[in-house]
Amino acid sequence: MTISTRGRYALRVMADLAAHGSDFIPLKAVAERQNISQKYLEGIMTSLSKAGLVEGAHGKGGGYRLSRAPEDYRVREILEITEGELAPVACLKAGAAPCEMAERCKTLPMWKELYKTLNGFFDSYTVADLAFGSGEDKGSWII
Repeated sequence: MTISTRGRYALRVMADLAAHGSDFIPLKAVAERQNISQKYLEGIMTSLSKAGLVEGAHGKGGGYRLSRAPEDYRVREILEITEGELAPVACLKAGAAPCEMAERCKTLPMWKELYKTLNGFFDSYTVADLAFGSGEDKGSWII
């Protein structure tokens, strides 16, 4: 599984917004700090806004800000918005047609365990962790 640039940039922009408080932050400023094309970032922000993760304001003093506290966002939530479901194989995706091999598939338990591990891993990190660090790294990360 490879997390796309879109997913990685979404995490970076969410961490950037968290690190810069509750004020509306101009997208241009975020794009410059993160060295991401503003045009590309606009598409990501549209997805995050539609999902209710960020709030946008137009005009002077406008920009984007988080709609919740940074610790209330799980990395998995953001990645699922930008990447879609994180299932490692098609048969584990929600709504997938039943596989005729499922009952005797020798690899299905492995894929289920990987899926569970991935979800647990991404659920264990919040936007606050990304923005402010965690444990020994707390406060030492550059956004």
